Amino acid sequence: MKPSIWNLLLLLYCSTALAQPLPTPANLTAIQQAEKQVVVLNNPSGLVPVIDLLNIKTAIVNGRYAQQAVFDSLAAKYSPVTGFSLGAAPTDSVLFDLHDRLKLYNLVIITLSDSSPFGPKLLNFIADQQAINKVVVVLAGSGKNLAGLESLRCPILWYPANTAEGASAAAQILFGGMASANRLETTYSTLFKAGSGHSTPKIRLGYSIPEAVTVNSKRLKAIDSLMAVAIADHVTPGAVVLLAKDGKVIFHKAYGHHTYARDAVTKADDLFDLASVTKVSATTPAVMRLLDQKALDLKTPISTYVARTRTIPDKATVTIREALLHEAGYTPYIKFYEQLKPLDLSFDSSAAYPTKVADRFFLRANYFEEVMWPVTLQSKGGTRGKFVYSDVSMYMMKEVIETVSHQKLDEFVQNEFYRPLGMTSTGYLPRNRFPRSRIVPTTENDNWFRNMRVQGYVNDPGAAMAGGVEGHAGLFANANDLAILYQMYLNKGSYGGRTYIQPATVDLFTAEQSKTSGRGYGFARAPNPKQGAKAYPSALAYGHSGYTGTYVWVDPKYNLVYICLTNRVYPDDSKTYGKPTLNIRALILDRFYEAVVQGR
Repeated sequence: MKPSIWNLLLLLYCSTALAQPLPTPANLTAIQQAEKQVVVLNNPSGLVPVIDLLNIKTAIVNGRYAQQAVFDSLAAKYSPVTGFSLGAAPTDSVLFDLHDRLKLYNLVIITLSDSSPFGPKLLNFIADQQAINKVVVVLAGSGKNLAGLESLRCPILWYPANTAEGASAAAQILFGGMASANRLETTYSTLFKAGSGHSTPKIRLGYSIPEAVTVNSKRLKAIDSLMAVAIADHVTPGAVVLLAKDGKVIFHKAYGHHTYARDAVTKADDLFDLASVTKVSATTPAVMRLLDQKALDLKTPISTYVARTRTIPDKATVTIREALLHEAGYTPYIKFYEQLKPLDLSFDSSAAYPTKVADRFFLRANYFEEVMWPVTLQSKGGTRGKFVYSDVSMYMMKEVIETVSHQKLDEFVQNEFYRPLGMTSTGYLPRNRFPRSRIVPTTENDNWFRNMRVQGYVNDPGAAMAGGVEGHAGLFANANDLAILYQMYLNKGSYGGRTYIQPATVDLFTAEQSKTSGRGYGFARAPNPKQGAKAYPSALAYGHSGYTGTYVWVDPKYNLVYICLTNRVYPDDSKTYGKPTLNIRALILDRFYEAVVQGR
């Protein structure tokens, strides 16, 4: 028998089982001191902060740097990194071998401290790398060792106290998660004089604690208790929650397990099936980019690009604008799996059965073109101008995007957004790129056509049968990647020193565009925002939810980004445990709002 929800709610006030150690004012002081100490030297080329994430391959060479784990973990939030080691007393042979092993990397970060093997061999190694790569040296400790590096031409990030806070600040400054205007206070050599240093801008998300943006960490303890309730009451077996405020991630935590069998602990960088969050994380930004390029117009009929709709009366004149607002008159949802016949599926892969819809489960070739698309075109909808949330609108938009861009949707968004933004885990078809263990299973039985575990294959049956890439579903991501994308929206289309979408286009799509629904183009918005002291979310807020238990939210008034990833449909879309008793995604968002509004 399930526990009484009222008994479980008592956990909101007494549970500490999931509570994390709360930052203290001393933590904030240490962070602030570290941020004031890191000085960027030798940077006339502007290599720091690193701008081009698309074309770099990053290696980090550990030269006995005590805070290597901290530095690496922060650097990895911006770019994939591979670690190497200099060793305690490297010989020429060791350094020559390391040189050769770095051949596939074009950004080499060398981390040093007072324990590093300083001397001619090290300087020659760094000079050797400078000749063929972009090189950055991160040095913690004595100014005497800094003076010994004045022959180098590469940027040097130096700070005196070899602390975890210093390593975090150095990594963030290097990749633009933090600005720096610090200067040397003391003269250490002819080159490194008092007053030396380069100012660098903040261009990406930073990572800190709530107090850094005047939020009291204690106010966020309720989130741990809420998640304890949700897991105990089988709302979801696990979750990842992230909050960014003022361009800094101040809360990023994983809860529970992948399944109720507790077979794998949920990790902060796990990938989740985003379901309909795909609509605003892939399809909508693709339309925004093409609109900026003047490759399409919102008033243009979809039939301009999808020619087969020109002879279908209820689809011939439907515009892109209507589809994005869900006012096109399309049918809400098509149960494509009901069309399946026994010979359409196979447990073996072959040229005749190439489309993988789950482990050891394949759909026959050309099923989308021969069955699904004709069914979609023939589907009967409702009244145009009336809001009816419809996945068919995004099937149509995928066809438009691919026709205009001459690229597959998954390739277009990878090339235009995810890779240059540094979103290293986001994309369609994740099993082609990641081990299954990194992907949270969505169901054990989807109750549609796969009576087996669905892990790393899109849960939505239509998207799965279409090959895993669709406009309404199919995208997988982790929380940090989504924070990057939605911070880009919050920044009015810019991130990492590059403009991805014009500010006017972001404003257009996220503002109210329909009196019928109050929605923007693609984006959901807060319905009838509350008035009074607790008037949140604001009238400017926008985002989207996903059927699998995902949620993204941006509120420009409070300068915040909220990401909540769950697999609430596990194990069988409410068949075993019933409908969720809590709207955990909304409740956590309320707790974040309260913490942000009430401050310290």
